[in-house]
Amino acid sequence: MKVLKFGGTSVGSVKSILSLKRIAESEARRQPIVVVVSALGGITDQLLSTSQLAVAGNESWKTSYEEMVDRHHKLIDTIINDPHDREHLFNKVDALFEQLHSIYFGVFLIHDLSKKTQDAIVSYGERLSSNIVSVLIRGSKWFDSREFIKTEYANGKNTLDSELTNKLVKDAFSDLPRVSLVPGFISSDRDTGEITNLGRGGSDYTAAIIAAALDADALEIWTDVDGFMTADPKVIKAAYTIDELSYVEAMELSNFGAKVIYPPTIYPVCIKNIPIRVRNTFNPDGPGTIIKNKVENDRKAIKGISSIKGTTLITVSGLSMVGVIGVNRRIFTALANHGISVFLVSQASSENSTSIGVRDEDADNAIQVLNHEFETEIEDGAMFPMHAESNLATIAIVGENMKHTPGIAGKLFGTLGRSGISVIACAQGASETNISFVIESQYLRKSLNVLHDSFFLSEYNVLNLFICGIGTVGGKLIEQIRSQYEELKEHSRLKLNVVGIASSKNAIFSRDGVDLDNYRELLKSSEPSTPEKLRDSILEMNIFNSVFVDCTASKDIAALYQSFLNSNISVVAANKIAASSKYENYARLKETALRRGVKFLFETNVGAGLPIIGTINDLRNSGDRILKIEAVLSGTLNFIFNEISADVPFSETVHRAKQQGYSEPDPRIDLSGIDVIRKLVILTREAGYRVEQEDVERSLFVPDDYFQGSVDDFWKRLPELDADFETQRKKLEADGKRWRFVATMEGGKTNVALKAVDSSHPFYSLEGSNNIILLTTERYKEYPMQIQGYGAGASVTAAGVFANIMSIANI
Repeated sequence: MKVLKFGGTSVGSVKSILSLKRIAESEARRQPIVVVVSALGGITDQLLSTSQLAVAGNESWKTSYEEMVDRHHKLIDTIINDPHDREHLFNKVDALFEQLHSIYFGVFLIHDLSKKTQDAIVSYGERLSSNIVSVLIRGSKWFDSREFIKTEYANGKNTLDSELTNKLVKDAFSDLPRVSLVPGFISSDRDTGEITNLGRGGSDYTAAIIAAALDADALEIWTDVDGFMTADPKVIKAAYTIDELSYVEAMELSNFGAKVIYPPTIYPVCIKNIPIRVRNTFNPDGPGTIIKNKVENDRKAIKGISSIKGTTLITVSGLSMVGVIGVNRRIFTALANHGISVFLVSQASSENSTSIGVRDEDADNAIQVLNHEFETEIEDGAMFPMHAESNLATIAIVGENMKHTPGIAGKLFGTLGRSGISVIACAQGASETNISFVIESQYLRKSLNVLHDSFFLSEYNVLNLFICGIGTVGGKLIEQIRSQYEELKEHSRLKLNVVGIASSKNAIFSRDGVDLDNYRELLKSSEPSTPEKLRDSILEMNIFNSVFVDCTASKDIAALYQSFLNSNISVVAANKIAASSKYENYARLKETALRRGVKFLFETNVGAGLPIIGTINDLRNSGDRILKIEAVLSGTLNFIFNEISADVPFSETVHRAKQQGYSEPDPRIDLSGIDVIRKLVILTREAGYRVEQEDVERSLFVPDDYFQGSVDDFWKRLPELDADFETQRKKLEADGKRWRFVATMEGGKTNVALKAVDSSHPFYSLEGSNNIILLTTERYKEYPMQIQGYGAGASVTAAGVFANIMSIANI
């Protein structure tokens, strides 16, 4: 035979209760079944809330009561087609509601609600639902669980009398009908016969007790999910159903917040080795999760991640605890005597403190109990008053194979540390089935996501991107991400999730990912944003594995980097401002990234997509030393000096550079050499030298007074320089030389200047807007390392930013 339990959601609507009927009747054709049902979804809570209204003398208890009557009546009218059955059922249900009304009315009159009365009130939920289902499933026989589920009162609560209950269950079902219908949750006191219950979730327990007593072939728990999930799917979209769990693993996950099964359910069937199958009433063909003694061919170290919100950590401490036997006994005895459950214990080996985890609702009582228990020691100064820390959450990673897999704890704490999440307390038993730890509640979502991803429970490795700037580079980057999205998912198991996009005026955010086909329209209709609002929105999302990508040239955006790095958000910058700013700021950003275990990458600050900065870092990290750097780093200036000729004067080349998109809208920015100076400063710093922009010697080719006044004034005056440039150009041509604007660093000394190079120099044949860099190192002295290629352009710059992003994904 088999026992089937259906939860509140399985009897809570017309659709679900008709699915229940089909499932039960199908199973009954194969073997006898016992069907255990909960109250209609939400009714238990409404029974309790109505009792509170009544005891407070609030007349609205009647409205709430009538709502419950109406809901049950409507359900019966819809699902019971036979008039005779419907009338018979209405009589039963109305008789129960009349009893319930009398109890509520009495509570309302005397303003008193005892535990005994409360237990009687909540029993009506299952008594009503089970009578409805017994009529719906033709040929079923209704059993009153109060007659065979017996409890005894001890230590302030009702507990199951297992021996008596097992005997009574066997007697009650000695002649087993094809379908037996039992209300879950409800029980009665073995001595007084008064109504009691097995606690919230007790319908699962009822089913397990019956299954164990009758040696059932299986216990099936029918609910509204497909089974145990690797994590809470409301938090982690990639969570999936676990096919098989051991009893121990299921118990651990249930105790730590997985609400699929009421934890005491597992014990009765475990000792009888009866498998439990968790199935979905709304997806009856799904395989669900099987819980059994031993899982075959189980190679996964981690089966699931579970969590408990509302944790308070209480620390009992004092020097007198060291080496004293019995302190922990007093802690747990005192708490147990007051009905306070402890779900986590962490003790230092020095024995001078013990931290215990309790639920927030028990915290004040627990502190009072322990302060009273150790009152004498606290007065003597031998122990300190209890210290409580709230606003915490507890997470557990569960899997029996952890004991066979070295390094799980190291990976766990390393993953959390890289995400900027501090562990306040942790606990692990010698069985190594469960590692539990306490964190601040604000980091719960982030912790669950990063752990799920790290332990390969997620189908994909996820990187969450905030992209700031949608101009030429930012727009191209988004286009490249969109075009590569499926390729990366399929072949690299990498999901690049763009969770935020900001323009200069607006910003949009979505945890599930922004629509990259429609982001410009979404931005137009979004709220206005400022750098400060952008920062606050990103930090409030507190999202895991996140990267801020700056495709702007904004000083205000560069000023946000420190906040992001401090919050363990990696930064990828096409923006040169931060890396070329004051050395203290540059060094602080680098140090913060290193300390927080995240990345501050800016490869495209120099040479667009060329691997210059990465190569310098690789050389230094492998023990080499950069002695000298010579480089042509301005694509704009290289274009100008390649274009200049007898037919094309200097002023015309500057016009062409602007028209073809090589120069800034104000070309004086390029002609002033500021951009090259910034790039040289960045390279020099990455080469290991301390330098400021002011330290760079500069020999410019445009007089200073041309940089004064408006852009229009500049364009008007620019042809004045043509004659002088043409004279110098002819001389260069006669000497077989060409102009190059060269950035040089040697021994930490830096300068930028317009230089003439002959045909033997590597810079001589540099075409178009290309960049070139020569690295002289201790290893590359005689023949410097040469890097050359496109040094400008939106596509190659975006590709360089993309490469930096991928390097973070591959950590």
